[in-house]
Amino acid sequence: MATDKTSKEQKYDRQLRLWGDHGQDTLENAHVCLINATATGTEILKNLVLPGIGAFTIVDGHTVTGEDVGNNFFLTYNSIGKNRAQAATELLQELNSHVSGNFVEESPEKLLDNNPDFFHRFTIVIAVQLPESTSLRLGSVLWSASIPFLVCKTYGLIGYMRLVVQEHTVIESHPDSALEDLRLDKPFAEFKNHLQSFDLESMNKKDHSHTPWIIIIAKYLEKWLSEHNYKPPQNYKEKEAFRQLIRDGIRKNENGVPEDEENFEEAIKNVNTALNQTKIPSAVEELFNSEQCNNINSESSSFWVMLRAVKDFVHSEGNRDLPVRGTIPDMIADSQKFINLQNVYRTKAMQDAAAVSTHVQRLLQSLGKPPDVIPDNDIKLFCKNASFLRVVRCRSLAEEYGVDSVNKDEITSCMDNPDSEMVFYLILRGVERFYQQHSRYPGVYNYQVEDDISKLKLCVNSVMQEYNLNVNIKDDYVHEFCRFGASEPHTVAAFIGGSAAQEAIKIISHQFVPFNNTFIYNAMLQTSATLQL
Repeated sequence: MATDKTSKEQKYDRQLRLWGDHGQDTLENAHVCLINATATGTEILKNLVLPGIGAFTIVDGHTVTGEDVGNNFFLTYNSIGKNRAQAATELLQELNSHVSGNFVEESPEKLLDNNPDFFHRFTIVIAVQLPESTSLRLGSVLWSASIPFLVCKTYGLIGYMRLVVQEHTVIESHPDSALEDLRLDKPFAEFKNHLQSFDLESMNKKDHSHTPWIIIIAKYLEKWLSEHNYKPPQNYKEKEAFRQLIRDGIRKNENGVPEDEENFEEAIKNVNTALNQTKIPSAVEELFNSEQCNNINSESSSFWVMLRAVKDFVHSEGNRDLPVRGTIPDMIADSQKFINLQNVYRTKAMQDAAAVSTHVQRLLQSLGKPPDVIPDNDIKLFCKNASFLRVVRCRSLAEEYGVDSVNKDEITSCMDNPDSEMVFYLILRGVERFYQQHSRYPGVYNYQVEDDISKLKLCVNSVMQEYNLNVNIKDDYVHEFCRFGASEPHTVAAFIGGSAAQEAIKIISHQFVPFNNTFIYNAMLQTSATLQL
């Protein structure tokens, strides 16, 4: 077993650094459904099979053609004539022996007719190159079952993704520039006690130059507050004066030349970081005020129970602050001083998490649930990330397409720029209308490209009229979509494949924040945009 663990750690080393063991576990317990093993579909699955998704099922009633083989790495000449789901599954499975691959040789339309509950068994359903009417039907089934749905399309040099999820909670959002949680403006009792053990004046030279910068700033902040009516440095001028106060604390040699004390220089650089005000982020306040947080019931997920417990902790502890995160940045200090300081924060974080745990137990008891439903490790992780909690709520496809609920404001404001990525969304909607009327996509036969331009223009205009949109769409773009001929170039498919797999992993692992809700990629200019539709 130990050897297997080691080989697994080696195999997945880079991704384990990204989402940790617990993230990998969620991935390995997930079952992904892919509809249509086109070039885009197999690229998405490749990027899920390689990092070790537990299982996948491909649903595809198509037979492999020569055209499929020409643009899909996961189909070969020998695949021609076989069912596309079966052929792709066999080759995708070769990428990772730990992954279970399955296939269903049926169209999604037939499954929706005969067995819509089939789709309820999956962690996420990803549909590729589906007609609009089928996407709407499937979207409705998945929305009712609260199963995430990712719709993807590669159309010539345009890539499209749409995430449909009622509610997606994120504990580990991994923000790019998280502020440190040092609490120097509101020092807790244990930190104050630790601070008293330092006397910068009487220290020897070695200890003075190896005192962590957090301690240095805290010491000088005490001095500043006592001399400034207990108000911290607020504007640039005051912060500069505070920096000078620290600079004056650098020891000087017998010739009056300042010693080389890097820890003091580090303190001067970190004044802004250290003086950050401790407060609850507005995004978390919004979650505290939400109905889901305030009306916990037996249907509430562990996320909402823990959030309510944190809210109760904030209000009952009297400090009106989130649990201490318990981490400090690396800094110049001798090992013992750094470890001692780290332990002060860590111990406080554990105390806060234990207090939150008490609130969790009380809530679970009131709901008649056993106390071990939410493990302590989950509560600790939640407390550590309390400042970064996020909830993503997308609109349903039915809302996006409904005449009364279409997001006209977003469309109109984006189309102030006639070259906005929104133009591709509108033409794709026109393309789908063309398909409904002609049972084929525009330009799929070369000799019809010119004829199809006027037909597609009519379809795009009918979409605009239906939604009462008064926006300008350049003819050049309509021409281009006819020239695309519904092709699925592998370069664009590979880009969408990587992007969609990344979003699927976010959904599965509940780590990092997925996009909301429509993503358009323009391969002609290498630009992209996220639209809320």
